[in-house]
Amino acid sequence: MIDHARAVRIGNCSGFYGDRLSAMREMLEGGELDVLTGDYLAELTMLILGKDQLKDPSLGYARTFVRQLEESLALALEKGVKIVTNAGGLNPAGLAEKVRELATGLGLDVKVAHVEGDDVRHLSFENALTANAYLGGWGIARALEQGADVVVTGRVTDASLVVGPAAWFHGWDSTDYDALAGAVVAGHVIECGTQATGGNFSGFMELVADGRLDPAKPLGFPIAEIAADGSCVITKHDGTGGAVTLDTVTAQLVYEIQSVKYLGPDVTTLLDTIELSEAGPDRVVITGVRGEAPPDRLKVCLNELGGWRNAIEFVLTGLDIDAKADLVRRQVEASWGERAPADVTWTLGPAHVPGADTEAGASTLLRCVVKDADPKVASKGLTAPAVEVGLASYPGFTLTAPPGPASPYGIYRAEYVDRDQVTHTVVHADGTKEVVA
Repeated sequence: MIDHARAVRIGNCSGFYGDRLSAMREMLEGGELDVLTGDYLAELTMLILGKDQLKDPSLGYARTFVRQLEESLALALEKGVKIVTNAGGLNPAGLAEKVRELATGLGLDVKVAHVEGDDVRHLSFENALTANAYLGGWGIARALEQGADVVVTGRVTDASLVVGPAAWFHGWDSTDYDALAGAVVAGHVIECGTQATGGNFSGFMELVADGRLDPAKPLGFPIAEIAADGSCVITKHDGTGGAVTLDTVTAQLVYEIQSVKYLGPDVTTLLDTIELSEAGPDRVVITGVRGEAPPDRLKVCLNELGGWRNAIEFVLTGLDIDAKADLVRRQVEASWGERAPADVTWTLGPAHVPGADTEAGASTLLRCVVKDADPKVASKGLTAPAVEVGLASYPGFTLTAPPGPASPYGIYRAEYVDRDQVTHTVVHADGTKEVVA
């Protein structure tokens, strides 16, 4: 039975695809939790996963999550900690099945649910490699209500990973806007992992000076203790690195916001109502958060392939740097003839240090970046001319690395769709599907 009177303790173990692999185990071993979330998605991540699916349609999810779960799933079940993650990316069903396979191999009985419906490529977005609407937390809440141990989602908002479990735990209704807004704020603070505990923080020197940020000690990941009214305490496990302070929490609160109205699929959060206070070491209290009805439309993360990109860097050393840069640039561009890349950018680095006592100190870099729809133009079309002038260009001609092939690049843009065009669906552990109103 859930004790709705107490706060739900929700930790986070990932702020991006590539975050510390050991964090899931560390969070489970470090202290008590009710729910452990993992945020793996960003606009760039959706593009990366889309490129994965071009090679293998069975992919499209954050594969590092499976590695983390392999060493942590048994412990999570033993401690009764629910795991909620958006690592499903473009293929939440595929990741859910992978988790079931992993559990079977480990001899564990695990109820795995997933949330889908965010893929809206069928809505005629031209040239879209990926098109995913930002869903809210109610699919997660319904999955937990039906007993899921692990909930895998596609593209939900980062904060929804916290909103869903909080709504489940406290039995909130979809119009409990103030409570939901409080959970959004809690989710926004912990969604980027250690950014709330001193990472990527402009006041890091003060934390280092007073010993709260030890460069030799990994930062602890944050925890939100969310009460039934949506107020919360931001903290971390005792003994872990970093610090939770008014400043670290405030810095994360103003991260990636545009106005005092923070629009989300479940609630519009009024950021100018937030009140912060400290309740002891590594404990920051968030109260007073108010919310309003969510907008009628959902934001869509859309990525498309833009073409092919390549780069090459020339090392310029000693005297006459500008003349050397001009010479090699004109030589390379002349060799392109009529088939120059569609987009070319030359960048000359800062001037070298006068009287430098090392070659590196007496050098600067000239970088050429090209983009084109034809991979051949962006590959050999750039690198062959750059290499061929090696003995016919400026004195001391050097490249920073051997020339490489072009790679595809993507273009991100935001779109918006009406809510009734998106079918927010939870697939429960027993395979039944439920459309979330």
